[in-house]
Amino acid sequence: MFKKFAVLSMVILVVGLLVAGCATNGSVGEEPGGNETESAAEDTSLSRVLDAGVFSVAGSGGYPPFNYYEGENVIGFDVDTGRAIAAELDVELDYVTTAWDGIVEGLRVGHYDAVLGSMAITDERLEVVNFTIPYYYSGAQLVVLDDSGITDPEQMDGKTIGVATGTTFADDAEALGAEVNYYDDDTLTLTELLNGRIDGVITDRLVVVRAINEMPGGERLTMVGELLRLEEMALAVRKGEDELLAELNRILQNMHDNGTLTGISEEWFEGLDITKK
Repeated sequence: MFKKFAVLSMVILVVGLLVAGCATNGSVGEEPGGNETESAAEDTSLSRVLDAGVFSVAGSGGYPPFNYYEGENVIGFDVDTGRAIAAELDVELDYVTTAWDGIVEGLRVGHYDAVLGSMAITDERLEVVNFTIPYYYSGAQLVVLDDSGITDPEQMDGKTIGVATGTTFADDAEALGAEVNYYDDDTLTLTELLNGRIDGVITDRLVVVRAINEMPGGERLTMVGELLRLEEMALAVRKGEDELLAELNRILQNMHDNGTLTGISEEWFEGLDITKK
């Protein structure tokens, strides 16, 4: 009786192990719906743009001469760069303007395909978006009124500096020991400076050059010292959109190599090529 029971137990045990083994072998490396998950994660970023026939990019619209309004139209170096990229993609350009302090979040939730608004590459931004290769180079510049008596950035300790919200220039102002006032864009920062409500502005050097030459009252502005630091400007795209990123990098490199970017720069900056370090 005991032997029969033992044999029967062994048979049940072996069958159980075989069944368990089949279940294990059939599920190694897989999860239910695994193929569907992989398909859902497929990168369709480039085909999305090509199928739509539109490359949608964003800037603040208040950053002359890079992107700003002339009447009802937004124009500038960034806009012409975007138009050239769209032509290479064989699609239309849709240049969207939005508040700078929310522009990255707008990208992340899909309001546009990329940010093309003179955005500097930073480690902090690289945590949430990816960047193309740079399309131009510039840097942070302090500007004050020419009768202020300020001749050195170190004199800004304890004074008030205006910067555009969401830019990296706030860090430069704080490093000088200044109080920081935030504004929507640099049209406002420079207007506030000309009106005597702040002591200085830190913005892109090329923005300052244009303001001095073209802004009403700009002749009263003067740059103080050299660049506070060099910045590399690039397009920002969403994390995971590697196909679009690769194609934009290919196009930008070609535009560097064939002189397209240089031509756009020289048109906007009176013969100056800002696309090279």
